[in-house]
Amino acid sequence: MTNTTTEQVENAPEESGDGLHLGWALVLISVAQLMVILDATITNIALPFIGKDLDIGTDNLQWIVTGYALAFGSLLLLGGRLGDLYGRRRIFMAGLVIFAVASLLGGVALNEPMLLASRALQGLGAALASPAALALITTTFPAGPARNRAFAIYAAMSGAGGAVGLILGGWLTGLDDEWGWRATFLINVPIGIFAALLAPRFLRESESHPGELDFTGAITGTLGLLGVVYGLSRAGTEGWGDTWTVASLIAGALVLVGFVLVEQRVQHPLMPFIVFRSRTRAASFVAMFLAPAAMFAMFYYLGLYIQLVKGYSPLHAGVAFLPFTAGIVVGAGLASNLVSRIDPRYLGGIGTLIAAGGLFGFSRMPYDTTPPIEPVTGDYVTHLLPFILMMSFGMGLTFVSLTLTAVHHLRPEESGIGSGVLNTAQQVGGALGLSVLATIATQVRDDRATELGAAMADPAAGLQIFTEGATWAFTAAAGLMVLASLVIWGLLNVPHEELATDGPEGVPVH
Repeated sequence: MTNTTTEQVENAPEESGDGLHLGWALVLISVAQLMVILDATITNIALPFIGKDLDIGTDNLQWIVTGYALAFGSLLLLGGRLGDLYGRRRIFMAGLVIFAVASLLGGVALNEPMLLASRALQGLGAALASPAALALITTTFPAGPARNRAFAIYAAMSGAGGAVGLILGGWLTGLDDEWGWRATFLINVPIGIFAALLAPRFLRESESHPGELDFTGAITGTLGLLGVVYGLSRAGTEGWGDTWTVASLIAGALVLVGFVLVEQRVQHPLMPFIVFRSRTRAASFVAMFLAPAAMFAMFYYLGLYIQLVKGYSPLHAGVAFLPFTAGIVVGAGLASNLVSRIDPRYLGGIGTLIAAGGLFGFSRMPYDTTPPIEPVTGDYVTHLLPFILMMSFGMGLTFVSLTLTAVHHLRPEESGIGSGVLNTAQQVGGALGLSVLATIATQVRDDRATELGAAMADPAAGLQIFTEGATWAFTAAAGLMVLASLVIWGLLNVPHEELATDGPEGVPVH
């Protein structure tokens, strides 16, 4: 599907502007986006090996994942605005080089501080490259079928990146107990450097506006997002009553209020609030906040379920998610072809309902906590595969629709920050969703453990309690996806004909 779509983009037309080949430009942007997204999950399976090799305690292992998410999520707004001000291709290349260097440092890390620092530096590189990549699609590809297909591939890379990371992480880690985990970092080095070197050949530079950076907004916006993302991440592991969780969330929220006040008073704000004036665009941001909140929970709980309950090896667990990658590519490809004939509200609305059905299917995973305790049973093909395909196909339809409507009709000088807002909504939504659903699952497990009492000595009981907690989390995730669907059906009001043209600069989407 990806190869066919790329060929179609190449032929429509083959060249653009200054002789820039659209097909290769898309390959370059897509590879970069896949690299920064999959790095959020590629180390998950390698964590036990990293902990053993570098003598990192269990409590600190989570920071290998969280450190990347913190830097990535908190710096996205700044990264998007830097692209608008200093040239998107330049910032895209800088992000890729930083990401590659950070990956090299992580791959040769000798101790815990060096590894954690490299993960934060990777997050910085990703925060620069990712919004620039989306903005480059908007400014490189002409409105209409070519841009729709480009967005389809971008959306497929964004949605499938988590699953690809699990697969690649399981395979690389399995190659060698000592060096396999290092390969999950080192594999990024040649890819990042190669993509950065090719960027000047295939991507056009945007107009720059140096000297207009809002430093106060950059500091308050970054610190506010850092506090919120950290608090949400900590809530997922330490609970909502934890002192540092509460303090971080309150501090982050207060700083973000200050950020909003600052942005209303400066001449060149970091985040021009005009990006929210369109009802359709604002709805796209809200829906992109809610949908990933549900999807991240699927990766987390389903990944644990198939390993802890079903007994899959790390590699087999990664392969189990392979159909997700195929489903999201098919869904995104179909959406790119239909969006020129069907309003994005219908594609996104139907996509979220299909995804909600998949999540509800996961909530029906079999378990039995009534004595005598029976082993949890279930077959992958009947209990998991259909819902993995539903979830992935639905998200393919949804991501393409929301990506198109979120950045459509933005002025060229605002496409970077618009992309940054969209990416931020996805990352913060994912962190919030995982924290809330983890709280639900933990509460169910604690209540059931109290009821069973002595029966908890049986290991099977622990697995069944975990499964029951996961099913409640999936039920709540399905509710979040339905809520996203309601937002799309009710507020995403842009006709498909408008997506075929850029329209006058500054004209809002109705």
